[in-house]
Amino acid sequence: MDHAESELPSGAAPERLYREVARTLTQRIADGTYPVGGRLPAEREISAEFNISRPTAREAIIALEVQGLVDVRIGSGAYVRPGGGSDVAQFDVSAFELTEARLLIESEAAALAAVNISDDELEALPRLVTAIEREGGNPAVAETADREFHLLIAGATRNAAVLHSVRSLWELRQSSPECALLHAKARTANVKPVVEEHMLIVEALRTRDPARARAAMRTHLGAVIEHLLFSTEEEAIQRAKKAAQDTRARFARAVSM
Repeated sequence: MDHAESELPSGAAPERLYREVARTLTQRIADGTYPVGGRLPAEREISAEFNISRPTAREAIIALEVQGLVDVRIGSGAYVRPGGGSDVAQFDVSAFELTEARLLIESEAAALAAVNISDDELEALPRLVTAIEREGGNPAVAETADREFHLLIAGATRNAAVLHSVRSLWELRQSSPECALLHAKARTANVKPVVEEHMLIVEALRTRDPARARAAMRTHLGAVIEHLLFSTEEEAIQRAKKAAQDTRARFARAVSM
């Protein structure tokens, strides 16, 4: 594959690899290489062709799903939709990109908050963790408490630019179709905010140790990335299980004839 970086104007930022792959797949859908109703190559085939990881292949397929170009069917694969999307794909920020940015920014926010946070704010944080735990069965409510938890820490930095940055990242998480889709997949895979990770952040802030607070936040958001990877892996596993079950049933019928 000729990577898109080579076609960019001098000084332009290179695209994320999954977007390059998604654009190539989009072009193949547009020119009929993958016809309407046809199945896209499996993740492992896409990985091998483009020399990319399985998670990157999944991100590319998720991007096509968000564009309305394909339907992803558990146990079967991704199929080209009739009249879906457009010839020119418009890709948004991915959940992995967003969480990576949060890890970089919110970790430093936690470090700054550790030396500025008030006693009242420290008392409020455990109440929000309790709300996250109590509302675990209601993703929308739990996410609201999770958002308030992280914004309280950002506000505790006493830096308006930091607070604005963190708030913007959370707004992007809610408005980006690609982020919304992957987080929905995570909820389907029963991935929920981890209470213990949030409490470790609270305990680190109570020590007013910037390094400890930074490390606790990095650990938490690193785990979020792992959870997102798990959710896409779980979906792939379910597809593989369904395919194996179908094959087993087919051979069972043949044997009984």
